[in-house]
Amino acid sequence: MIHPTDSVERIAARSGLSAEEVADAEARLFALGLLRPSPGGGRVAISPESAADALLAPLEQDILQRRIAMATTRARLHSLSGDYLEARSMRSAKTIIEVVEGIDNIRAVIDDLARTCVKSIDALTASRPTEEAIRASTPLDLEQLERGVRTRRVFQHAARKHWTSMQFLETLAGAGAEVRTASALPSHLLIYDRSCAVLPLDPQQTAAGVALVRDPAVLNFLQQLFEHYWDRALDFAESEQRSGAEPTGVDRDVLLMMAAGKKDEAIAHQLGMSPRSVSRIVARLMDRLGAESRFQAGARAALNGWLS
Repeated sequence: MIHPTDSVERIAARSGLSAEEVADAEARLFALGLLRPSPGGGRVAISPESAADALLAPLEQDILQRRIAMATTRARLHSLSGDYLEARSMRSAKTIIEVVEGIDNIRAVIDDLARTCVKSIDALTASRPTEEAIRASTPLDLEQLERGVRTRRVFQHAARKHWTSMQFLETLAGAGAEVRTASALPSHLLIYDRSCAVLPLDPQQTAAGVALVRDPAVLNFLQQLFEHYWDRALDFAESEQRSGAEPTGVDRDVLLMMAAGKKDEAIAHQLGMSPRSVSRIVARLMDRLGAESRFQAGARAALNGWLS
C-alpha cells in the first residue's frame, strides 16, 4: 500500500468514494487475507498467492484428513471381500433356495449378482419394463456388456409398442446384448452364469419377494425353459412383417389365436396389447389373405401353411 497508515476518511477523500464504501472494501480485503494489521501501525498488503495459502490451508488439511480416512475405510472394507465371498459360497452350498423379501433387499441382491457374474446373463421379462425399472437396470446392463458378459434378453412383443421400452431395447442391442421378443412369457426370470436363478415369488407382484435358486436340477430346468422361449422368440432387429411371406412375430401370434376362434379383446389381453392394435393387425392379415371373414382368413391361412 502507498499510504498504509491513512485513515478511512483520508482514503475516501483521495479515492472519491464514501467512507462507508472504503470501510466495506477494507473489511472484505481483511476477510480475504489480502490486508493485515501492520506491527508498526496501519495495514500491510498481502499477495493473493500468500493470502490463498493462509486462507485455504485449513481446508486443504481437512480434505487431506478426510481422504486418508476414506482410503483407510475402503481398505478395511476390501479386506473383508474374502470373508464375504467365502460366506456367500458356504450359504450357496447349504441353501439351494433362498427367499429375499423387500424391494431394497431384492435390488441389493440383484446388484450383487450382476456385478459379480463373469460369463452370462439370460433373462425373461414377462411385462413391459417400467421407466423406473429401466433407469435402475440400464447402468448395470451396460456395465456387464462392457465387461464382456454375454447377455440374452427376451421381452414381450408389447415392449415394441412403447417408445420408452423401444429406446431401452435399442440401447441394449446397440451395446451388444442379444435381444428378442415373444408373444407371451410365463414369468420374470434371471439366470446368472448358469449357477443362480432369480424368480419372483408372485409373478403379479415382483417387488414382494424373490427366490434365489442354486439347485442344479432346478437350474437345468429353468435354463431349458429359457432356451425354449429364446428359440421361438423374434430377433429385435428382424422385421415383424415380410412382404409376401408367412407372417412372423406378433402377426403370426395374432393369426394363430384368431384361427383358434379368440376375439380381439382376448388376444389383446394375452399379448399385452391394446384391442385397437390387435384389430389393426387382424385387418392387415385379412387384407393379405383376401378374406372377407375371420373364418375365411383362418381357412386360407391353413391352405397357405401359415398355421403349421
